[in-house]
Amino acid sequence: MKLFKQKYKKDFVSLKINLQAFNNLLVEVFLLILWEQNKQKMTKLSVNINKVATIRNARGGNVPNVLKVALDCEKFGAHGITVHPRPDERHIRYSDVYELKSVLSTEFNIEGNPNDTFTQLVLDVKPHQVTLVPDAHDAITSNAGWDTKKHFEFLRTKTEAFKAAGIRVSIFVDADPEMVIYAAKAGADRIELYTEPYASNYPTDKVKAVEPFLLAAQKAKEAGLGLNAGHDLSLENLQYLIQTIPWIDEVSIGHALIADALYLGLENTINAYKAQLL
Repeated sequence: MKLFKQKYKKDFVSLKINLQAFNNLLVEVFLLILWEQNKQKMTKLSVNINKVATIRNARGGNVPNVLKVALDCEKFGAHGITVHPRPDERHIRYSDVYELKSVLSTEFNIEGNPNDTFTQLVLDVKPHQVTLVPDAHDAITSNAGWDTKKHFEFLRTKTEAFKAAGIRVSIFVDADPEMVIYAAKAGADRIELYTEPYASNYPTDKVKAVEPFLLAAQKAKEAGLGLNAGHDLSLENLQYLIQTIPWIDEVSIGHALIADALYLGLENTINAYKAQLL
């Protein structure tokens, strides 16, 4: 027995080391799986870069460079880039959209009113997601969601066309359960809740402010819809929204984020917003 132990001592030691290494590997794999699952469940931040284009267009030329800012947002941790091209091209230009598609590595979301020109742009570019927004051509910013019941056939037709091209469709709606239901009936993959009323009422009564959004979000979940949110979200009000409705898939933030970046810097700002999503 003594001779046996001496002869195979190294083999036993080696086996023990290998088993320990294997156990460590299993732990690492398990932790990686948990991290990936958590990452998939985490609300994603899509940075709307319209405001960057507005600054560029105010002076002419190409400063700030919209493409570089978009790539820097990705480098600094943004999960996606959002643009909202309008017919007058007062901020994002149609040419910007084509150029962005060729360089972005994260999710690309194009939002806008699906007139014929916009529809063709989206079908040409084939972003990961199109968000249908009912804003008038001269609107300063989006100020309401779709009446999905009234415009049901229009939205259903547009949704079918985009989905046939392999594009995920999100419909911009107010926090109204009926509008959510008709968005689902129209074939949408997701809705985006128009959060300006939440942001406006948050400082005075955040519990009351979030109530209709929670109800609409629950209706979206029941209907099997993904859930996005956007408009006037900021470092002040974002965390409470996510804590109350943790199944939000994505927030799209532009104005407040770019304004904060003037003081904090773009990288610090993106990290600050991502921290609100945890």
